[in-house]
Amino acid sequence: MSPPEGAGRVVRGGRVLLRVIAVWVLTTGALNLLDGLLVGFEMTSWWQPTVLALALGVLSAVVWPLILRVALPVALFTLGVASYLVIGAALLLLSFAIPGVTIVNLSTAVGVAMVMSVVGALVSGLLAIDEDEIFFRRAARRPGATSDTDDRPPGVLFLQVDGLGHDTLRRALRSGEMPVFSRWLAEGSHRLTHWNTDWSSQTGASVCGILHGDSSGILGFRWYEKPGDHVMACSNPEDAAEIERRASDGRGLLAVDGAGHGNLFTGDAPYVSLTMSAVPVLSGRGRRGRHHVASGYGYFAYFASPVNALRTLGGAVAEIVRELRASITQRQRRVFPRVHRGLWFPFVRAGTNVIARDVVVSAIIEDMFDGRACVYADFLGYDEVSHYSGVERWDSLAVLRDIDQHIGRLHRATQLAPRRYLVVCLSDHGQTQGWAFADRFGESVEELVGRLCGAPDTTHGATGRSEKGWQAGTVLAEASGRGFVANRLRERVERVRAEEPAPHVAQDERVPRVAPGVVAVASGHMAMVSFTDHEGRVELETIEREFPDLLPGLVDHPGIGFLLVRSAEFGPVVLGRDGLHRLATGVVLGEDPLAGYGPHAADLVRRVDTFDNCADLMINSRYDPATEEAPPFEPHVGSHGGLGGAQSRGFLLHPAVLPAPDHEIVGAGDLHRVLRGWLTHLGHPVPDAVRPAEVTG
Repeated sequence: MSPPEGAGRVVRGGRVLLRVIAVWVLTTGALNLLDGLLVGFEMTSWWQPTVLALALGVLSAVVWPLILRVALPVALFTLGVASYLVIGAALLLLSFAIPGVTIVNLSTAVGVAMVMSVVGALVSGLLAIDEDEIFFRRAARRPGATSDTDDRPPGVLFLQVDGLGHDTLRRALRSGEMPVFSRWLAEGSHRLTHWNTDWSSQTGASVCGILHGDSSGILGFRWYEKPGDHVMACSNPEDAAEIERRASDGRGLLAVDGAGHGNLFTGDAPYVSLTMSAVPVLSGRGRRGRHHVASGYGYFAYFASPVNALRTLGGAVAEIVRELRASITQRQRRVFPRVHRGLWFPFVRAGTNVIARDVVVSAIIEDMFDGRACVYADFLGYDEVSHYSGVERWDSLAVLRDIDQHIGRLHRATQLAPRRYLVVCLSDHGQTQGWAFADRFGESVEELVGRLCGAPDTTHGATGRSEKGWQAGTVLAEASGRGFVANRLRERVERVRAEEPAPHVAQDERVPRVAPGVVAVASGHMAMVSFTDHEGRVELETIEREFPDLLPGLVDHPGIGFLLVRSAEFGPVVLGRDGLHRLATGVVLGEDPLAGYGPHAADLVRRVDTFDNCADLMINSRYDPATEEAPPFEPHVGSHGGLGGAQSRGFLLHPAVLPAPDHEIVGAGDLHRVLRGWLTHLGHPVPDAVRPAEVTG
């Protein structure tokens, strides 16, 4: 791998001295201005601003980091704002120690401290060639930074750009949106390839497979399990911990001196932060034998500087404004498809694109300077924004530019680590754009299933209903009943229909039913239906008998691509509007419903059929290869979670010094083996644990 850009003398010592002097001089000038402008702040002699400016610098650089060792939780939960309360209080005390300086109260002292932080930030910007220079200088001042490297095997940074598909990345490279990646490829230091996701093309299945080598039983980002009458959700800490318990054998990708940040699962890493499955462990509810992660891991170095707190706050506000602007622009230009983004999303966007990202970057630097063997971190911002904006809309690409810049900074910061590091970039899946199912057809997929199972009509209360829904309803009415498979199913139903009473509905149900005895759960481009009055897998013949309108209505729906159902006679069967595919024998009648969903579709669907918790009915949305769009079952524009289009193709960008995969990568478990092979190739020991590693801080 070629040396990082800027290799050589990595810190300009003259600039450091110049910055200290400039900050001191300008802070002195700012204090003189505040003396005249701020009520409650007064100095009587010329020398007092100079001394007070020096004292403020010592407070920010020395005293505050020491206080933070104790006060970190307060700084963390206030995003660093509390740091100014502490410094303001210290400044108020200083005013009593310096003769002639008067600060009347704490609020005045906090105001002075914040103004001084702004001055320091402005000076850093003026003295730096660009923002990268600021970032690099701060990294060089952190504990553990060095210009010497030892003879250990190179460490590896696995940096995940969540939701960035291979096809979208190639377009971003051509349009200049990701200059760091483009430079690596142009210089030949890195190679780009793709990998194929599992049927469940979403972060839960992909990251679990990548980190632990096994994503079995993960049907979607959320799915229903009959035992316990529970909807598993990867975003629920207790569920994430249970998913990892099922998948982990203690030999995860990060088991040997690894670290993970911003992930759903730990990969058996002994050092983690912002990791969903570790939350129960930290609160004492996780599996026994694990230690707690230190509460400040990844946070301390970031909030050690009051300027960082101000920068985070300013960046978050700017991101909120950017989101509001993007939302208004889409409405004004009548961009389509689009969804209602909601009042809460600007704050979620600020959290993922600014706060979480900056803390993750800080934690990665801490790992490098501690010489950890490997790090896996997830940059979530692009996936979050493209859900609501679109896969290649301008504000989504702006997030990609920010992520590309931060990855470039981390690559350059590897020069300061005590061991060599290689940077591998990848995604957990891609995204397929489309008009949300409920908006396009006037009802959600859950409501559709409920209606076909005999529930009262609830379409009049569907949220997000399109103003042109009546036209879509007309198309649906005209299309109904014309499909080859639907007609065959209706004929079978007429032969086997049994006159039985409706199933009994239990009174202690924990999960809402869309119809008596029926649970439907949507996850991206996939939906799962379970019949709760039956244990185990319910077969096609039983579904036909108890819910005769369900299967014909689904396969005939223009928003449904195909269904997976188990037949007592033929085993797993994939049903489409104009054909069916018997997975056990490979027999196809009519048109293959899996045609157009990728060359590996049959194998990926067959694999899910073997899961013990496979839903009674698995539904995939309809993909249109002409428009490269599919209607997501959730209110998103860019979405994923099933088969069809770019969502199933992630990217893998790896250093050229690592051997290129000798086969097409299919499935997250296969990608895990490739990454594990690279660590072995570099000389990292193979983990031999037979139980999950202990988490430490």
